[in-house]
Amino acid sequence: MALTRDFKNTIKARAERDPAFRAALFEEAISLLLEGDVTTGKAVIRDYINATIGFESLADKVGTPAPSLMRMFSIKGNPTATRLFSVIKKLQDETGVKVGLDVALKNKAPKKPKAPARRHAKKQAVAA
Repeated sequence: MALTRDFKNTIKARAERDPAFRAALFEEAISLLLEGDVTTGKAVIRDYINATIGFESLADKVGTPAPSLMRMFSIKGNPTATRLFSVIKKLQDETGVKVGLDVALKNKAPKKPKAPARRHAKKQAVAA
């Protein structure tokens, strides 16, 4: 579903005046990508680019034509890791929003030790 011009302008205005909103928008985009929701992550990055530096300025910074960047973040776009990370790096540099990463082990319940195997010999001896 295409966003209306009013909605895009609202996002842009809010991102310009509210650094916390700008940071949350970028954080959400990166989180979506890391969680495997690449389509939505690309859409949020596209909104973030439009709300901050714009595709023309970003194109100059990363050395990729604006139409290529727009295609890369479209629904059918398929950015390479090199291009995606160069865009993320440049967005961090230009907008002042930095992405951090916390690494943790997934909390799994410890395995219960197996009960020792019972021998059938005792049952046979008792039965005799």
